[in-house]
Amino acid sequence: MYNKIIKLIIAAGILAYAVYQFTENNIGNGIMLILLSGIFVFLYFKNEFILLAFLRLRKQDFAGATKWLNKIKNPESALVTKQQGYYNYLHGIMVSQTNMNDAEKYFKKAISLGLSMDHDLAMAKLNLSGIAFSKRRKQEAAKLLSEAQKLDKQGMLTDQIKMMKDNMKRAQMPNQHYGTGGSIRAQKRRG
Repeated sequence: MYNKIIKLIIAAGILAYAVYQFTENNIGNGIMLILLSGIFVFLYFKNEFILLAFLRLRKQDFAGATKWLNKIKNPESALVTKQQGYYNYLHGIMVSQTNMNDAEKYFKKAISLGLSMDHDLAMAKLNLSGIAFSKRRKQEAAKLLSEAQKLDKQGMLTDQIKMMKDNMKRAQMPNQHYGTGGSIRAQKRRG
């Protein structure tokens, strides 16, 4: 994995050569080289391995997404801040299948680094809410769930948020034992 600055250096070199092509009256070559340098600038802001991991994740191929993410050896030097957030976000999604403690760390780091899209931030907070709820931290889970609901402006996560709220309400209710009816004394009187 290359340092992120190398992409900008390559783009600047190609752009300089494009200007040279324009001065030599090779307009077509210059335009093509400007488009080529635009690809390197795009890849500076959107890392190619993260894009490929998102593609794998859309196909529910967690192993393939993990393979692409593992190709990023040093995320601090290879990625800009938002990309580091998405790197941790993707790791959190994949690790949440097996290890909730690590997933919580990844999601918290992703939120602290920042995510570009509100629905991604809402999804990260929803996952953190689920993790906190499973660890019996109900107040933190409720707070994160309300933040996720505020961030979900398009309504993409309404079903998941509603399901999580129902689960939280169900957990707050006292356990009822159906069919046994009342106290032990009442059961002895009947039987």
